[in-house]
Amino acid sequence: MAFDPTSLRRDDYGFFGPDSPTWKVWAAPTALIGFQRAVTLEHFDPFLTAAVADSHGIYDNPATRLDHTLSYFLLVALGDGRTAIQAAEHLMKVHAPMTGIEPISGKRYSANNPESQLWIHVTGWHSVLKAYEMFGPGPLSPAEEDRYWADCVIAAELQTCKPADVPRNREEVRAYFARMRPQLCVSERAVRAMHYLLWPSVDKGLTFAAGGRVLSLATIATLPTWMRELGRFDLPRVVDVSARLPWKALVWATALRGNRGLILASPYVAKLTGQILAAHATAAPPRDRATITPAEARERYGSKGTRSLWEGSIASA
Repeated sequence: MAFDPTSLRRDDYGFFGPDSPTWKVWAAPTALIGFQRAVTLEHFDPFLTAAVADSHGIYDNPATRLDHTLSYFLLVALGDGRTAIQAAEHLMKVHAPMTGIEPISGKRYSANNPESQLWIHVTGWHSVLKAYEMFGPGPLSPAEEDRYWADCVIAAELQTCKPADVPRNREEVRAYFARMRPQLCVSERAVRAMHYLLWPSVDKGLTFAAGGRVLSLATIATLPTWMRELGRFDLPRVVDVSARLPWKALVWATALRGNRGLILASPYVAKLTGQILAAHATAAPPRDRATITPAEARERYGSKGTRSLWEGSIASA
């Protein structure tokens, strides 16, 4: 994924703007915990497990694959309309050929399938907020939380999710997880992937492996017991308690200096993510100090071919 840091907010304030809880939550260092949580939970969807396993991305080059995925979420949350829509189009094209047969059900999977995309989207936005609440400043105000979930619905327009299916508040998120729970399962491939993401192999780099393993202590602490047991990565509760204070202190120290420590470390862990966070911290005001809708961004900056692909994914659901 090509990205020019100087273009992060060239045109406008994107979809949410500087007064939004989305900027506050997604630019916080806790987003890394939330992201590890989200990519782990993806594998409870057997169709996503098949797509990930068949592509081999997390095993061949896990650092780059995860860096690019987090970068997509950050560009949508923090970038201008042009940057966000181009990132979404790039992701759609990458996902388009990722189709095949899910071995448990024997049904065909597609990485752009709206239901699978909705699982990715909801677990992503929920996980980042959960980590912010547990290890960052704490819960948002009621007004901020209402806006956060409204922003979540807006961001979903850049994926193939059906807008009517996107939860709009915490209660609807809980109801969504309750509906999904009977459909979730794990296989040998799912367990392997989840454990690999929580405890990366040192074969892919000592820094990446050490960072992922330390991060997993905070990540697992954010999850309910049933998810931990289903994924076979449950840890004693004493580990949760012992991890919370050090992680809160680390997050506080990182945030105090404007994510500087995270940005400086990013070339060794997540280069593109670091570039985006650095650009966000130093970006000058855009030409138009206003927000834009995804529909407006797609009309101004989107390519006709990708619009057809997006519409086709929705229609075929």
